[in-house]
This record gives sequence, C-alpha cells and structure tokens, in this order.
Amino acid sequence: MSIGDIILVLIVAAVVFFAVRSVFVKKSVGCSGDCAHCGGACHHTAPPDKKK
Repeated sequence: MSIGDIILVLIVAAVVFFAVRSVFVKKSVGCSGDCAHCGGACHHTAPPDKKK
C-alpha cells in the first residue's frame, strides 16, 4: 500500500465514523432553557398543563 492508499482509507473511515455517529447520537430538540433562541415560544414561560 502506498501513502495515498493509506490516506484514502483514513478519510473513508472518518466519513463512515461520523455518519454512523450522527445517526446514533441524539440531538436535543426544542428549547434548551435559553429563551432568546426559542423566538419567544419557550416552554419556561408557558403555564403548566393541568392534569384532570
């Protein structure tokens, strides 16, 4: 194997690693507690739901 083949294998392995990682890593969705990023629709300012 030449140095070009090794670099190509490393690049392909890195791409596969990050693709698989992005599938399995859960990202937080919604308000993170910083209401400036929620556009005023932050759940911290909404009244709590009343259970019947």
